[in-house]
Amino acid sequence: MEITASDDCVSFYVQVQPRASREAIEGEYADALKIRLTAPPVDDRANEALTRLLAERLNVPRTAVRIVAGEKSRRKRVVVAGVTREQVLALLAAAKLPVTKAKD
Repeated sequence: MEITASDDCVSFYVQVQPRASREAIEGEYADALKIRLTAPPVDDRANEALTRLLAERLNVPRTAVRIVAGEKSRRKRVVVAGVTREQVLALLAAAKLPVTKAKD
């Protein structure tokens, strides 16, 4: 996955799947971070859900996350201010971890 770092921000591609059953960061897909969103791709709701989810997971304000390309597409270029390349890679690494069920 290509992550470009400059000054105090990073940019990378995301592949969005709207109207999913749950919101999740799934891992890497076609050189992008695959993200499932429950919001539909109508009235900018999926884009708002994307910025909210990334801000939440990267622990930055929602205003720090901007979609700079592909607003009407499933593949988008995102710029996040106030984070490092390593923090974005940590999202990817966390997505690859297996989900464990609680023991009864």
